[in-house]
Amino acid sequence: MTPRETLEARAPATLYHDGHCPLCQREVAWLARHPRRARVRLVDIQSPDFNAAALGTTFEAMMGKLHVRDAGNRWYIGMDASRALYAVLGYRRLVWLSTLPGIAGLMDAGYGWFARRRVRLGRWLQRRRQAREEG
Repeated sequence: MTPRETLEARAPATLYHDGHCPLCQREVAWLARHPRRARVRLVDIQSPDFNAAALGTTFEAMMGKLHVRDAGNRWYIGMDASRALYAVLGYRRLVWLSTLPGIAGLMDAGYGWFARRRVRLGRWLQRRRQAREEG
C-alpha cells in the first residue's frame, strides 16, 4: 500500500488501540469527543474479550503498530493507520501533505521510532504531569 492510498479510507473505520498506553488513552479520549466520532469505532486490544486471532493476526503484531480497518475491510497499519484514521475524520488535506515525497518517509520513520517508545514516553509524560500537579 502506498501512503496516498490511505486517502481512500472509508468510514466507519475501526481503530484497534492499546488501552494501557497513556498516549493512546489521550488520543482515544480526544477521538471520543471529536465531532465526527461516529466515523470511528474504538476497540481496546487489551480488553479481556479481544481476540486478535479472529482478525487473522496476533496480539503481539497489534501491539507493535497501530491498526485500522475501514468500511471496505481494508487494513492500514503503522503510519498508514494514522493517515487512514485522519482521512476518515475529514483531515484529508493534512493526510495528503503527509504523503508527499520526502515528508512521507520522514513521517514513516518517525512513527517507527515513536511506536517502539510509546509506552515509555507515555509514562514519562505522566510522571511530569504528576510532578507539576504536586509542585
